[in-house]
Amino acid sequence: MSLQLVDIGANLTHDSFDRDRPEVIARARAAGVCHMVVTGADMASSAQALELCRHNPGILSCTAGTHPHHARDFDPEDAPVKLRALLACPEVVAVGECGLDYFRNFSPHADQLRTFELQLELAAETGKPVFMHQRDAHTDFMPVLRRYRDRISAGVVHCFTGEDEEVREYLDMDLYIGITGWLCDERRGTHLRDLVKLIPPDRLMLETDAPYLLPRDLKPMPKDRRNEPAYLPHILQTAASCTGRAAENVAAETTANAARFFKLRLPGHME
Repeated sequence: MSLQLVDIGANLTHDSFDRDRPEVIARARAAGVCHMVVTGADMASSAQALELCRHNPGILSCTAGTHPHHARDFDPEDAPVKLRALLACPEVVAVGECGLDYFRNFSPHADQLRTFELQLELAAETGKPVFMHQRDAHTDFMPVLRRYRDRISAGVVHCFTGEDEEVREYLDMDLYIGITGWLCDERRGTHLRDLVKLIPPDRLMLETDAPYLLPRDLKPMPKDRRNEPAYLPHILQTAASCTGRAAENVAAETTANAARFFKLRLPGHME
């Protein structure tokens, strides 16, 4: 089966890829992943992601932003200036990864909320879509997002692992949903196999979140347990099975969604 897939979330600046990053990208391409969006998690990794994109034009794009884990380090005076400069670059296709994470709580809630809101403000200002993270924080996440939803062009809740009520509220707000290898985890992802059926074909996107969230049912399992974009077709197959749609159709739908959302120049897809 010849596929054309987009991995909308790959942490390719992670140091686990330092030894073989070009080979990782080549393996993804050979597996049918035609484009990867590199996730920016803080100012440093966002700048690194941009540099990586410039060395791989047409293959990589990136996001720029600050993950809630790093919100305590987001200077509300200096960081927006630096982030605005990154967002002006054509390789940077979304604001984020931004949002709230009350599961790990690596940053105080007040810092997370302030940093999330500042990035939504930048998204409204620049017209770039928002790449969002939410874990165990839905009650606080929604009021903030509602205040900005009419002003931001589009948003995706990436690495969705939530419940029925959450996915329905996101879809009611005309958001996209990103699904990862969590779907393949028989311990904690079983509920997603029903929820993915609720996501309309024009609102679903696929991602690996590499090097994290290696699909637990992948065979053969890599010895280093590192996830990489080349495994995206495995996630596609599981998503297709859950939705009852042909894998070729889900591949075409999710790739079209990614091209539209990130304004990617992909063969056969209009920007």
